[in-house]
Amino acid sequence: MIKIVRKVAGLSINEDMRNKWLEQTLAAIPAGARILDAGAGELRNKPLCNHLANVSQDVCQYEGIGDELGLQTGAWDTSKIDLVCDIVNIPESDASFDVILCSEVFEHLPCALKALDEFRRLLKPGGKLIITAPFASLVHFAPYHYATGYSRYWYEYHLPSRSFEIQELTSNGDWFSYAKQEILRLPVMAKRYGDRCWPLAYLVAGVAFVYFMLRGKSQSASDVACFGWHCIAIKRQED
Repeated sequence: MIKIVRKVAGLSINEDMRNKWLEQTLAAIPAGARILDAGAGELRNKPLCNHLANVSQDVCQYEGIGDELGLQTGAWDTSKIDLVCDIVNIPESDASFDVILCSEVFEHLPCALKALDEFRRLLKPGGKLIITAPFASLVHFAPYHYATGYSRYWYEYHLPSRSFEIQELTSNGDWFSYAKQEILRLPVMAKRYGDRCWPLAYLVAGVAFVYFMLRGKSQSASDVACFGWHCIAIKRQED
């Protein structure tokens, strides 16, 4: 029931659009290709990789409680991870993967550039790197949250210098969809933090819901903000 309400209100649009993009992107990979799911967590993307030779990796330090600040999951099961290790030091040989998937992980890395270097080492020439990472996100999985997000310019600057050619760089939503998500979240946040005016938050959210419904799909404002960027990059053959 909660999931249905979230969908109707538009609170799950970030996740829904990302999952749709991942499903389409992973389905296009030839069967039998060896894929590394880096930072795989609870293996939510594993069902999308049934046609592939899937290897999962995670550091397996987060257990759901964290430091009890920010947004926590309460429970987190990484018991089925194949490779328990640091993402910047994965015990696999050079050029051993056809594809590397790293979805919603970069914000939890002290230095995402070191992960890019490791991905470059692990990918075969012509191999595909698939990344999703937030541009704007609330603190979650604290204390394992080190960055608020990554812009398109981060990818355009750092990937080419590491022998990656960007094939696709697509925004997930825009400023309006992000604003809608946060305004509709106002009642929950107001009650959570003891705002004495929390009943008014429902009125604000209701007015906002009507506005965004009437607005429809107007011009995108992804140049200002979005939920995150979806990237596909190819490791250059000459590397």
